[in-house]
Amino acid sequence: MYGVHMIRFIWNRAKHTSNMQKHNVSFEEARSVFFDELAVQFFDIDNSVSEDRYLMLGMSDKGRLLIVVHCVSDSESMIRIISARKATANESQFYNGSEK
Repeated sequence: MYGVHMIRFIWNRAKHTSNMQKHNVSFEEARSVFFDELAVQFFDIDNSVSEDRYLMLGMSDKGRLLIVVHCVSDSESMIRIISARKATANESQFYNGSEK
């Protein structure tokens, strides 16, 4: 979804540790979702109070479907990962294009 050459990923170390404990997803794995050609990005209107936040739904390099909460710099060359978790069943259905 994003070009490989220009993007820099950053995150808070303490947040990374707490995310690993809570969701068992590393931000290194979360970073790989941005290179899934089928990934879908949504604006997170509910949590964009002090900054614009986005949700990225995509497949990680470990074959897990993840939701990654992130912010994008104005130049779109830097992405700050805020959290990452395994996608829900509904999110998985959306990603796979199926409906019940």
